[in-house]
Amino acid sequence: MYTGRMDTNQFKERLQDELEIVENALHDIAAFNKETGEWEAKGEDMETTDPTQDSNEFADKLEEYEEHREELPALQTRWSEVKVALDKIANGTYGTCEVDGGEIEADRLDANPAARTCKAHMK
Repeated sequence: MYTGRMDTNQFKERLQDELEIVENALHDIAAFNKETGEWEAKGEDMETTDPTQDSNEFADKLEEYEEHREELPALQTRWSEVKVALDKIANGTYGTCEVDGGEIEADRLDANPAARTCKAHMK
């Protein structure tokens, strides 16, 4: 468990702030599917049979949807990482390397409060 200069309450606050930011960004581009537990990219109605729809408008909607699909994996990954870190704070295992069970360095947690491994086991 992390025993460095910052207590877990400070990390918890930082993680909660980041979670709010990431969730806001996710809500802008995606919807959470409660059945799958996954975020799904939002897209405007892509109906092509509407005779009044401008082809440029459809292309813009499609492009926006594709951009959302490209942004989604990174945001969802970060959302998951932050949620895991908050769960670890709640259950008392925060700051423990998932590979060797050792302590995660203070500067690593300062740089990334959601870090799951020590420096030696970084990806």
